[in-house]
Amino acid sequence: MQTRELGRSGLKVSAIGLGCMGISQSYGTRLSDEGGVRLIRDAFDRGVTFFDTAEVYGPFDNEEVVGEALRPIRDRVVIATKFGFDIDPETRDNRGVTSRPEHIPHVVEGSLRRLRTETIDLLYQHRVDPDVPIEDVAGAVRDLIGEGKVRHFGMSEPGVQTLRRAHAVQPVTAVQNEFSLWWREPLTNGILDACDELGIGFVPYSPLGRGFLTGAITRDTELKEGDFRKSSPRFSPDAIDKNLAFVDLLKRVAAEKGATPAQIALAWLLAQRPYVVPIPGTTKLHRLEENIGAAALRLSDADLREIDEGASKIQPAGDRYAPAQMAMVGREAPAKADA
Repeated sequence: MQTRELGRSGLKVSAIGLGCMGISQSYGTRLSDEGGVRLIRDAFDRGVTFFDTAEVYGPFDNEEVVGEALRPIRDRVVIATKFGFDIDPETRDNRGVTSRPEHIPHVVEGSLRRLRTETIDLLYQHRVDPDVPIEDVAGAVRDLIGEGKVRHFGMSEPGVQTLRRAHAVQPVTAVQNEFSLWWREPLTNGILDACDELGIGFVPYSPLGRGFLTGAITRDTELKEGDFRKSSPRFSPDAIDKNLAFVDLLKRVAAEKGATPAQIALAWLLAQRPYVVPIPGTTKLHRLEENIGAAALRLSDADLREIDEGASKIQPAGDRYAPAQMAMVGREAPAKADA
């Protein structure tokens, strides 16, 4: 698989990574640890070198699976994980967002242990903490980089000004935000413009719209108990009916290219910037291979115009998260008291 550099950081990864969250949670089923290890190693065997996890996935379980899977090939892969939540180590209850500077080194020690590594390649702040100045967060990560425990700093779903302030303290290597054909806000809300200017890579999560853009979901699809999409406004029956227009557009282009809707959706993202690296997740080998195939697909200028013009006529129906989760995206951190 081709590689891409995340911004101007020097960190090179496969053009398509693997989002590992769904191996352990969120979609109503989970793979066994053995199945997760096998899938991750299958991804590496097929050219994937960029693997994304987080402390909160499980919690903790997903880092354990990723660490075990990548242990024999650690020097040939890039591991990204995230901090930013207060998780009770005994009950595993998530007590909410926190990026207190004194908390971050403790989280990193746990992640290093579970990932079976001495260094985290890319450490993201998972969500902006509205009570902690971002300069303090970036400073804490800078210290960990100085100690050799972290190589690169990333942020997920920051506000534009918070991203700029963080970058001024410790250069940000990558931003991980939701970005797909049915969530194109990064093209207009200033975040990609800031990445252009500052030399920051962009890692779209949910690049297939949580599976919707594959064409596998219809109004009649019965989502399993425990599948978080059941509470997502974008997956209500009425919203699905309207959002299927995106799938119809992808199917039309896919038929012209001899590809699948998922491959067109990923190829469209890859065409947006040379530093964009999507991280689709899956628990199925055939879907993994399908996603990887998108890296070799080239969309012509005419293809991209057709997709962009078609998508511009469709208004996504339903918020991408329930209200509590929506409140945590695009948030700005408070200013330092002495600033």
